[in-house]
Amino acid sequence: MKLIEADFNFPLRVAKGALLTVKKESGEINTMTVSWGGAGILWGREVCFIFVRPERYTFGFCEEGDVFSLSFFEDDKKELLTFCGTKSGREVDKISHMGLKYSIREGACVFDDASVSVICSKLYAQSLEKDCFTKDIADSFYSNGGYHKMYICEIKDIIVK
Repeated sequence: MKLIEADFNFPLRVAKGALLTVKKESGEINTMTVSWGGAGILWGREVCFIFVRPERYTFGFCEEGDVFSLSFFEDDKKELLTFCGTKSGREVDKISHMGLKYSIREGACVFDDASVSVICSKLYAQSLEKDCFTKDIADSFYSNGGYHKMYICEIKDIIVK
């Protein structure tokens, strides 16, 4: 159990924000801040799940890429998470702009300054649909954009610094 061995509270940490980073086959890398997700056991595998709206530039990367990383930072990096959550990779190279250094491990971009990096491999993806909501929350969250797509990923490795 990688999450337990790493003594890592995934739901609490993702709620504070993490960088979802995906590398395309072309080598192009993009990152965005996510704060919706979770982790658990599914299909006999340790998994995490995250959500990305189709309007986001990173969405195309998620559709093409099979390997993602989720990078978690200490509280003193809130400016980084805010910047990467409010700027689009269509307009600015967020990684260069923020001076992030990284390496590629198991096909995933791992940031040097991250306190924890989760490397995961996409297993399943499905768009949320209005008719599938059982409570009246769709109008609260989706009045001005497309429905998120959920990605379920197998956790391949956790790097704790």
